[in-house]
Amino acid sequence: EKGKGLFFFPSVQQVKMFIPKANRKSIYTKLFKDGVMVAEKAFNAPSHPEFETIPNLQVIKACQSLKSRGYVKENFAWRHYYWCLTDEGIEYLKNYLHLPETVVPDTHKAPEKELHASRPRGFGGRQTSGGRDNYRRGPSAEKSVDTGANFRGGAGRGQQ
Repeated sequence: EKGKGLFFFPSVQQVKMFIPKANRKSIYTKLFKDGVMVAEKAFNAPSHPEFETIPNLQVIKACQSLKSRGYVKENFAWRHYYWCLTDEGIEYLKNYLHLPETVVPDTHKAPEKELHASRPRGFGGRQTSGGRDNYRRGPSAEKSVDTGANFRGGAGRGQQ
């Protein structure tokens, strides 16, 4: 009989999930703001870590719905779903959330440039000059020490 899956359970295509509009709007707003969403594959979790009142299953299903329409790209690794907005998804969410054209997700914003690098140069914060060229030519290389040893060519080469 059509529409029935194995053992008389409804097929996956027939199962629909009702997500309240307020929850869907909260999920979409967070997804648009960050540009990405993460959810653990825990369908029975009482709430998503980023939303106190929204079940994890609703977050997963809302993002899977966006994925089926091509608005997000989905990756799955180590029991976690990772979704990233596509350009079409950004336009869709701008229209759905009634946002101006100038607003973009955080993942699409250019990073602010720092005036100076905050990372110290050299090991342990020491300032080094010359980089690789002076690695072995430090202050000890300038000193000449006469140890009194007389080194002659390689051993066993026939030179005496």
